[in-house]
Amino acid sequence: MMSGYDPGNTPQNGLDVVDAIRLKFIGATTKPCTFHRLKMLRRSSNSALTAVLLLLQVSAGARAGAQSQSDLPRVLIIATGGTIAGEGEPGTLGAYEIRKPIADIVAQVPELKKYAQVETEQFSNIPSALITPDQWLLLARRINSVFEKRSDLAGIVVTHGTDRLDETAFFLHLTVRSDKPVVVVGAQRASTAISPDGPINLLAAVRVAAALDSLGKGTLVVMDDRIISARDAEKLYARPGGFSPPEMGVMGVVARHGVEYFYAPTKRHTTNSEFDVRDVTSLPRVDIQYSYAGAEGGGKTEAKAIIVATTGLSPAERAYYDGLQRRGLVIASTFPSGDQVISPSPQRDSLQIVAVKRMLPTHARILMMLALTKTQEFREIQRIFDQY
Repeated sequence: MMSGYDPGNTPQNGLDVVDAIRLKFIGATTKPCTFHRLKMLRRSSNSALTAVLLLLQVSAGARAGAQSQSDLPRVLIIATGGTIAGEGEPGTLGAYEIRKPIADIVAQVPELKKYAQVETEQFSNIPSALITPDQWLLLARRINSVFEKRSDLAGIVVTHGTDRLDETAFFLHLTVRSDKPVVVVGAQRASTAISPDGPINLLAAVRVAAALDSLGKGTLVVMDDRIISARDAEKLYARPGGFSPPEMGVMGVVARHGVEYFYAPTKRHTTNSEFDVRDVTSLPRVDIQYSYAGAEGGGKTEAKAIIVATTGLSPAERAYYDGLQRRGLVIASTFPSGDQVISPSPQRDSLQIVAVKRMLPTHARILMMLALTKTQEFREIQRIFDQY
């Protein structure tokens, strides 16, 4: 304790706490002459002392900030294009071109530096309507290769157009062989539009990819601060917040304080998936046909399998699909909305249709494509649809 200062009492002889610190600093005593000298020094030293203290605080803060940045998790952003990379006339909601490189998109979201060390890679820069199954294979192989070589990465974010975002996400959900998160994100408004949603969506996606709680949950879709399993994600409308998991609810949210999960997927995915696409050069063709009143089937097809979106088949449709099955095609049915659990056909039923349990027709098509790379046997395909 400093001489002449008792912190439990009122300062003595008009000496306040700051004065006591000054006296201690210059090695002075509490003699009257010292107090006189101190009063003379107060005015001249106050500004200098304040400046020194501020300088020390700024320096310490800079060192702490640099240290915390280097300790942040690493996240790789792989860009494929889409509206999030769109540029048009500033301040409008009109036409735009997809041309903005991912490095420029990241540079416009400085808040990312608070949550992760971000790296970028330009995979493509196209509308998602141009994404094909061949590109799914290339993207899955690229992500698997990165995870195999980069143990320092916490996760990967894929920027994507929203038209096919849920399909790409589900393919990655079934074919990425890592428990680290892959987060697929997009935007409904171009970067130059009024109130673009791309920056906040990208920030949320990086936060999810960097979160430890995201491990083991498969591929995720993050839009509008909501976390959706890639198995369930669906684009419901073309405006911000337009993605949702019908019926089942979101997996979690991105809140101000952090990433919060409410549940985890129970179906097989990623490291628990049996699908390995390293040696797959192309995927079998699978078509989707829509059932409706008065329908008689979809006509000629070169597909290996057909997903029928139906609430129930007419006799004419049953005859059509029975004929296709006799030719070796695999037939599966799912509810048009994807919400219904389809029950297996009775064993006495001549038309053996693979039953799809609560899955969108587009997602059922993806699972069927992967199933056909392994088998064409009806019971094995039904087993796959039961487990995924």
